[in-house]
Amino acid sequence: MSELRFVHLGFGDEAVEYQQAWQKQREVHAARFADEIEDTCLLLEHPPVYTAGRRTADSERPLDGTPVVDVDRGGKITWHGPGQLVGYPILKLPRPVDVIAHVRRLEDALILTCADFGLETSRVEGRSGVWVLGDPVEQRPAIGGLSLDFDPRLQDDEFDPRMNGPEYAPSNAGQRREDRKLAAIGIRIAKGVSMHGFALNVNPDNTWFDRIVPCGIRDAGVASLANELGRDITIAEVLPVLEKHLREVVEHADLKPREIEREAEKASV
Repeated sequence: MSELRFVHLGFGDEAVEYQQAWQKQREVHAARFADEIEDTCLLLEHPPVYTAGRRTADSERPLDGTPVVDVDRGGKITWHGPGQLVGYPILKLPRPVDVIAHVRRLEDALILTCADFGLETSRVEGRSGVWVLGDPVEQRPAIGGLSLDFDPRLQDDEFDPRMNGPEYAPSNAGQRREDRKLAAIGIRIAKGVSMHGFALNVNPDNTWFDRIVPCGIRDAGVASLANELGRDITIAEVLPVLEKHLREVVEHADLKPREIEREAEKASV
């Protein structure tokens, strides 16, 4: 791939409104498609905002009618805000695009970043993003004084943690020793060029996630680097480490088009 350049759009008091950043993405995407610029990753913080991908269900949105920005990326609803490092890698990929391979590369860079700070993270099968794995189910503490046999989430696919007390809140998943998502990924590929990207929870107030069903997942929660490491950590500390690993992963990727099994080939087998 071409050399990856980074653009810092704004952090802290200069955090960038979501719609403004989305428009910037469109401009950079058009320029990358036209080969006017090289591969580019926009890095920033947002003021608090909920965004919903194309697969978001109405039942996953805030119950109190808090505004949500509907977005053209994949995935479901999430939150962005202070203490969260957001990256929008706008990369030209070979066609036909291997979307899964692109997501895996982003996950690799994030996992390596966390490892440099002493935190082991992982993937969870069937769920994108970067995760801190919880204890085996049988070793987790009982919820609300109930044994796991009576955990309502095991019997009700539509269980809503927002209506059942703080013990079920996504932000408390660490106390329950459950799987918890540290970084979310949601992308869109248009004309062979990627948009949107990842959000790494560095030191946010994770109770913002308690007002939604984050990523549509009801049986896990959210995490942050600061909480998992038990110490204060800033976006300024994480930025150069993430840039290093993202550059290594992207620039050294052996990009190949997605293989398509054609009907004629299948018929000849």
